[in-house]
Amino acid sequence: MTRPTVLVTGASGYIGGRLVPRLLASGVAVRCLARTPARLAGRAWSADPGVTIVPGDALDPAALDRALDGCTTAYYLIHALAAGEGFAARDRDAARRFGEAAVRAGVQQVIYLGGLGEARADLSPHLRSRHETGEALRATGAPVTEFRAAVIVGSGSLSFEMIRYLTERVPVMICPRWVSTRCQPIAIRDVLAYLVAARGRAEAIGRVFEIGGPDVLTYGDMMKTYARLRGLKRWLVPVPVLTPRLSSYWVDLVTPIPKEIARTLVEGMRNEVIVHDDDARRLFGVEPTPYATAVQRALEDADRGDVETDWTAAFPAGPLEGTVSLEEHEGRIFERRTRLVRAPAGRVYATFAGIGGRRGWYYGTALWRVRGLLDRLVGGVGMRRGRRHPDELRPGDALDFWRVESVEPGHALRLRAEMRVPGRAWLVFECEPDPADAARTQLRQAAVFEPRGLFGLVYWYALYPLHQIVFDGLIDAIRRRAER
Repeated sequence: MTRPTVLVTGASGYIGGRLVPRLLASGVAVRCLARTPARLAGRAWSADPGVTIVPGDALDPAALDRALDGCTTAYYLIHALAAGEGFAARDRDAARRFGEAAVRAGVQQVIYLGGLGEARADLSPHLRSRHETGEALRATGAPVTEFRAAVIVGSGSLSFEMIRYLTERVPVMICPRWVSTRCQPIAIRDVLAYLVAARGRAEAIGRVFEIGGPDVLTYGDMMKTYARLRGLKRWLVPVPVLTPRLSSYWVDLVTPIPKEIARTLVEGMRNEVIVHDDDARRLFGVEPTPYATAVQRALEDADRGDVETDWTAAFPAGPLEGTVSLEEHEGRIFERRTRLVRAPAGRVYATFAGIGGRRGWYYGTALWRVRGLLDRLVGGVGMRRGRRHPDELRPGDALDFWRVESVEPGHALRLRAEMRVPGRAWLVFECEPDPADAARTQLRQAAVFEPRGLFGLVYWYALYPLHQIVFDGLIDAIRRRAER
């Protein structure tokens, strides 16, 4: 029996990237429309035989016809917020073209995820655009099921990450009036459950469903709950004269979210976004997850490194040039370096897996020892522990002032810092054979830091110039040793 084919747009984004594997698990074949198919490479589901990828843009009718041909259901998860000024007009145009193409292809159902908020004159531009997109889809005659949600709580979601960063980094926050606006956040797993459950439900076509969790909270309540779960003490000081523009500059400074996007989000926070009709819960039987539970799960996912997608995928910064990058997401700072090593992967792995102990740290060993001495002076473990075996590492082994968190022989090593730092830190090494030449290896090194509060952030950036020297020297030393 042939499996029905479902189209997912926005598969490289936060929601779409998580929806695809759940649709595959439900027994359908999935087709993805992607403007840049390479951005889907490396996803665990991209190699599934049930997945096909169609290159194209939602503004290109020919690409839409190819993508929608033979599909029974189509998920419309596209937005143009990353396009900046004029995003609303672009969203309306894309939705109109998509709806017309869906009608031409005879698609039985278009499922769209928009935003909550009462339709009225003072709705923010972003929320108004979300509503207009749904209206543009319906105006074409397409059979639309629309869901409307507020803040989606999950590791990596844009709104949740803004709350996370602000709460983590600022002990006393001067807040605008939006901290007292009511919101009904919803867990990411509940959103996905609604999207999957709606497929093929004839009674859901032509309807708009409001979805949310069981808790109606202010944004201030959400930050305080997050702080409580993280064991942080935070104070919020409302200031009514703080404008969305000023708020966006503050968000841009404290979080990795650009001020242009932050301003759009902050403007939306002046609107109350709560569920007034619980038809969705009764029809689809999704049991809502409490906000505190959703936050706890998001934190646990981030701790395990089990983050399927994050908001940055929908806002690409373009190709990185050079071999060093500094990125922030999931509440962590990633300082990444890459090198091409003229040696096989096995030798490269053995080199970085042999670091520390009597061999030292290959580069700047004296600086590492000074850091260990400073750690001992404040009651830390210092560098005195060495390592259990000169060549072999196992999870749980001590390695100077690090702990071996995970080992993938021949491929990767992750170390967790046990020195005294205002947060948590890791050092990660990975190697892969060069696809063009098995005698060469791609070596990746990442210093990862999860700052605790504003002091943790200051600590990291105060040490950043020294990191540039030490970590550049370390990866180059590994390369030289492996090549010898």
